[in-house]
Amino acid sequence: MEIYRGTRLSIEKREITLPDGKVVDRVVVHPGDAVAILPVRGDSSCYLIRQYRFAVGDFIYEAPAGTLDPGESPLDTAHRELIEETGFQAETLIPRGFIYTTPGFTDERIYLFEAHNLTPSCEFEQDEDEVIEVVKVTFAEIAAMITDGRISDAKTICLVYRCLGERR
Repeated sequence: MEIYRGTRLSIEKREITLPDGKVVDRVVVHPGDAVAILPVRGDSSCYLIRQYRFAVGDFIYEAPAGTLDPGESPLDTAHRELIEETGFQAETLIPRGFIYTTPGFTDERIYLFEAHNLTPSCEFEQDEDEVIEVVKVTFAEIAAMITDGRISDAKTICLVYRCLGERR
């Protein structure tokens, strides 16, 4: 039974049967799927964004990311969001799988991409409801930022691990 529908997500209450046969009520949030992109430069650095997130009441460092529009593929969304949030377009986008954000109550998947061969885009126009600063960081800095807590965004940590793990 749907209990809420908004422009970005819906929420439903379901009666489910667990693997052990027990029947329970659960609430499932359906926000739609999303992408996250790590824009990599050839000089052992990458770009993150520093974005104000109203839900946590602060700026956080994170990978550029965004939600899929209806009928849009994760790859097309990654191309679009990279331009919208950083002003760069990528010649190469390498898929790095996907993650479930919080599978205890949502079916949201975030598709992960590593972007290479970046060039400035003439289509750059940030969304009017976003406050974003593009920040260049080295791979050593990004690892330190994760370790010391300056990066606390889970999708970004997973994406960095998937991308930089290839370099080990």
